[in-house]
Amino acid sequence: MMRKKAAWAAAAIVAGLTLAACSSGDDSDAEASGDDGSMMEFAEGSTMAALSEAGSITIGTKFDQPLFGLLAPSGDPEGFDVEIGKIIAGKLGIDEGSIEWVETVSANREPFIQDGTVDIVIATYTINDARKELVSFAGPYYNAGQALMTLSTTDDINGPDDLAGKNVCSVEGSTPAQNIADNYPDANLSLFGAYTDCLEPLSNGQVDVVTTDNVILAGYVAESDGEFKVVGEPFTEEPYGIGLALDDTEFRMWINDVLEEIFEDGSWLEAWQATAGTVLPDPDVPTVDRYEN
Repeated sequence: MMRKKAAWAAAAIVAGLTLAACSSGDDSDAEASGDDGSMMEFAEGSTMAALSEAGSITIGTKFDQPLFGLLAPSGDPEGFDVEIGKIIAGKLGIDEGSIEWVETVSANREPFIQDGTVDIVIATYTINDARKELVSFAGPYYNAGQALMTLSTTDDINGPDDLAGKNVCSVEGSTPAQNIADNYPDANLSLFGAYTDCLEPLSNGQVDVVTTDNVILAGYVAESDGEFKVVGEPFTEEPYGIGLALDDTEFRMWINDVLEEIFEDGSWLEAWQATAGTVLPDPDVPTVDRYEN
């Protein structure tokens, strides 16, 4: 597993910004300086207070998905998911240098949240009812849709109804793989640990098509020098959420507040345009789902 360790010096600087009590003298709340220099109050004992006081946060993201979460030559991940993580950390008064990034693939997102390996997961993570039994979700912060990617020379696959008898590659533990298994049983489904594991088999003809969300495939197409193409239109709805501990409703609602704030002030769109927006058009602003457990 690849990790970026927070620098002690950066953590010390951030910790110095954290105050032990609110200005009224009541020690039921903790305050921290936000990324805009303003003071924020967090209820004593809340996850927000604990993270702010620690001056660090551990975020799970993917390291193999261009535009959303890709490990850069510097050793740090970059992409839209990463920028959303930095924004959330900043709202806690945590400098981006004090974020520990943990590579999180589709199959280990729930386990990493449940066992405390990460504080939150931002990893092209579709919100669905089955996952809500295991973890909580803030968001969505983006709405994607499942699509298909083939070789540019392929002309007999234009949508999911053309998958019968085709070799289809996806990732274990992903909603796209489950959708193919459930709804297109005549496809020959091959599952790997990461979507990048599907690229060479597609190139050499071992598989006919790769399926995941349209925005993920767009990143691979952009890097393929014309070898790959996305075919047809998205055929599912995939609302991306921020995963966190199942019963931490207070933290979930706080993240929802942050998302609504950045939708309104334009920083969400700025993060998009600096990353995925270099390839993809500007998306519609999502509507946060403040569901009840």
